Amino acid sequence: MSKTGLPIIDIDPLLHMSDDAAVADRARQIDAACREYGFFYASGHGIGSDTVSELLDASHAFFTLPESEKAKIAMDKGGIAWRGWFPVAGELTSGVPDIKEGLYLGEELDADDPRVRDRLPLHGPNLWPEATPALRPAVEAYVGAATRAGEALIRGMALALGLGANHFANGLTRNPTLLFRIFHYPGTEDAQALGVGEHSDYGLLTLLGQDDKGGLEVRTRDGWIDVPPRGDALVINVGDMFERLTRGRFRSAPHRVVNRSGVSRFSFPLFFDPDFTAPVEPLPIAGAAAPDEKRWDDIDLHAPIGTYGDYLLGKVSKVFPELAGAELRKPG
Repeated sequence: MSKTGLPIIDIDPLLHMSDDAAVADRARQIDAACREYGFFYASGHGIGSDTVSELLDASHAFFTLPESEKAKIAMDKGGIAWRGWFPVAGELTSGVPDIKEGLYLGEELDADDPRVRDRLPLHGPNLWPEATPALRPAVEAYVGAATRAGEALIRGMALALGLGANHFANGLTRNPTLLFRIFHYPGTEDAQALGVGEHSDYGLLTLLGQDDKGGLEVRTRDGWIDVPPRGDALVINVGDMFERLTRGRFRSAPHRVVNRSGVSRFSFPLFFDPDFTAPVEPLPIAGAAAPDEKRWDDIDLHAPIGTYGDYLLGKVSKVFPELAGAELRKPG
């Protein structure tokens, strides 16, 4: 495995937007990282260490509950909001069960939100466990701070592409689809067991928090590299929709999780994705990949997909096929 490390980018200037030179410098760094790797570390993201610690403690408390207790908020109780707990091997990657369990969460939306009134799938209330009441405030504090970091990164991405800082905020991510996951990877006796098989994220931008155990690996042009934890730095990666938007200028890189022998691991991805109802069409920018350059999985990301919601529903139906019934279909 290659030992080449991912770049670390301090995104604090993108949070405050008060130092033009620093903002421009971070945009250049982001452009270089997204072209070469599609991944980088983000420091200066504004998520406090206490916020991270409280989330990790509350997550430990939830996932050590008996399965019968966790099943009280199982995903089949979440309706079209697509929220709740799933057991080990309950999620598929490329048709293969993952060696992880997880809790699907998202932006907390009440019945008065227009997206809930319109019955948009993947929008609505979360399911919260009564047995671990500390989980809700811990999640909400973390997601609030991570969302602000996502907004800052989206500004940096826009500037990196030669667009205005608010280009995406005024359009594609005006009402972003915000999905949050807590994943627990149990330790295994097989040091090469895949917690998650090779895949790329199908959204726009992923902000990953992880504990100190490691296991994430990214495939670069020179081979697989390890992405170990670096303090409280987030791991950032662009998803398939950014590769589509940029015609391959930004790289949506394949990655996987290798369970370490006997080690339990937690990770906290926030998926900062396009508005559910927005079309995702390529941008008029320079630096696209050569027309004959194929992706690792031969998927054509430039084929028409309709709205992001249309695309997303097709993807999640493959991840949880037993839950993908008529209830999840887009209204109309």
